[in-house]
Amino acid sequence: MNRVALPKSIAQRFRGIHHSAWKQFCNRCETQVQSAGPVASLLKSRSVIRFRGPDTLKFLQGLLTNDVRRFGEPIGEKTENLPTPNVPATSVTPIYAALLTPQGRFLYDLFLYKPPTCDTKLDDTGTGPESHPHEPFHLFADVDASVLDELLQTFNKYRLRSKVEIDDVSSDFSCWQRYGAGLPEKSSQLEEPEAASVGWGAGVDRTAMSSSHGSDHGWQWFKDPRLVCLGFRGIFPSNITPPLIEVDKETDEQNFLLWRIEKGVAEGSTEIPKGEAVPLEYNLAGLNAISFDKGCYVGQELIARTHHRGVIRKRIVSLRFLDNDGKELVNKVAPGSEVMNTESGKKAGAVTTALGCRGLGLLRLDEALKESSALSIQGQEDVKVVASRPDWWPSEWLQDHGQHAAFA
Repeated sequence: MNRVALPKSIAQRFRGIHHSAWKQFCNRCETQVQSAGPVASLLKSRSVIRFRGPDTLKFLQGLLTNDVRRFGEPIGEKTENLPTPNVPATSVTPIYAALLTPQGRFLYDLFLYKPPTCDTKLDDTGTGPESHPHEPFHLFADVDASVLDELLQTFNKYRLRSKVEIDDVSSDFSCWQRYGAGLPEKSSQLEEPEAASVGWGAGVDRTAMSSSHGSDHGWQWFKDPRLVCLGFRGIFPSNITPPLIEVDKETDEQNFLLWRIEKGVAEGSTEIPKGEAVPLEYNLAGLNAISFDKGCYVGQELIARTHHRGVIRKRIVSLRFLDNDGKELVNKVAPGSEVMNTESGKKAGAVTTALGCRGLGLLRLDEALKESSALSIQGQEDVKVVASRPDWWPSEWLQDHGQHAAFA
């Protein structure tokens, strides 16, 4: 397959990837993703783990920020996945969630998936459902690969006598993202009503809908549970290339990092500092990672108190780094650099992730979003910073109406 050619030095996933090739790379990536239509990336920065056993849901419900009980509820008539063979159109959608410290600080994020059960898949003959009545309940999750070992240790520490096994299955499964311009935003049924005519037996076979959209064992693309603009996500067997990936549309994971930066979305325990980050400041509520109705979980007290107080003074925003003439600067800003408001002389926040001439920053909204805000990097006053409010932000996140126009 034709991939975007990248120097070996940028094959790493971590934030702060910046050298002289990045300006050309970023411009090429942005143009490619915006104009070439949907592209896909193998997310080598993510590993896949499996939770298996009768206490899986009870175990995760008491730990994670989101409500996972719907994985155990009867499947309704709603879905956010692409139509997939051997998986019904009413498959349970993935859940984005986080595990926190007891003090309410971020530790790890997880994308949880309920795999297709045996009665929703065709057998090898394609004439009827499979039959594995004793298949144990299990969920898959893609997690940050850089903290995989300690993540597994943390979950096992909480396991105690719970009947749940937690396994690393990264050698068998991989995580993929499909994103870019031209992806559908409608539900799968509305996209392909003609697929309803495909069936086995006496009724409509939703497991056979649109054979181009999934593997023959039920693995499928789902709408990213955070935001529609992030595209589709899924886990697939490591020995296959997922469906809908054209030969010239598989590209490096750094393209997806750039895509997320443009959308103002951090991911993983490096971009969201482990043990330090306040989840609401990193917009996890807006990214559908937090349920405020589910009841108790580890770290809930700080989240609930901060949420009901109603004011989040700092948030993650998209950044661009420019010179005094408005030209993009590359290899000038490192993560951890402080951002100053030169008009007030006050610190506005800090850069958390840098990729070429773009980045993410945790900034105080009252300093970063003033009408006359002039931001720069402390100690590098020739490096100007432009903060952008992502389109998906709800208006109530801005503290007053005057801040709407302050964003780029």
